[in-house]
Amino acid sequence: MDAQRLNDLLSPFLVTPLPADQADQFLQYLSLLVKWNATMSLTGVRGAEQMVTRHFGESLFAAHHLATEPFANACDVGSGAGFPGVPIAISQTNACVILIESQQKKATFLRELVRTLHLPNVEVKNVRAEALALRSEVVTMRAVEKFEHSAPAAASLVSEGGRLGMLIGAAQVDSAATLLPDFIFDVPLRIPQSNERMLLVGRRARR
Repeated sequence: MDAQRLNDLLSPFLVTPLPADQADQFLQYLSLLVKWNATMSLTGVRGAEQMVTRHFGESLFAAHHLATEPFANACDVGSGAGFPGVPIAISQTNACVILIESQQKKATFLRELVRTLHLPNVEVKNVRAEALALRSEVVTMRAVEKFEHSAPAAASLVSEGGRLGMLIGAAQVDSAATLLPDFIFDVPLRIPQSNERMLLVGRRARR
C-alpha cells in the first residue's frame, strides 16, 4: 500500500488528506500491525485495507472531532493495538498521550510501535485504569469489554471540565448517560461507513 491508496481509504473520515510525514507513520503502523497480528490477537480484522478503514479511519474521525478544542494531554483506556490513542498522538503532536493497556503482550506491542514510529509524546502504562491516580483533559476508550465497568473507570480519569470520547455501539449510547451522570453528552456522531458505530463525547461538569 502507498500513501495515495491510504488517503483514498481514509477520505470518508478526514477533512483533508494526511500530510506526507503522517501518512508514512500510518504505513509503518499498518506494516507492524499486520506482522504482529499474524502471531498474536491484536485485531480480528485481517485485511490491510480493512484495518485502515475500520481502525485508522474510526480513530482519526475521533481525533478530528476531539481536536476542535485544543488539549495538552490525553489517555487512551484499554488501548489494545493503539486505537484511538496512537492516531490521536500522530495527528496531535503537541499533546502528551498515555496508552493504558493491562495485557502485557499488547503493552509490548504498543512500546514497539511507539519506538518504531518515533512518538516522543506517547507513554505506555501496563496497568489497569483503576490503578492510576492521574487526571487528563481528554480520555478515550474503544471496543472495550464489560462496558458497565470500563466506562466509569475511564470516566474517573477525566479532569474537571475535561472530555470523555467513546467509540461505542449505538446500543451503548443510552447506557453511557445512565452510567455517567456527572457528564453532559453531545449528540452522538455516526462513524462513516458504519450503521452501528458511534462517537460519543461527554464533558465532566464543573463543580
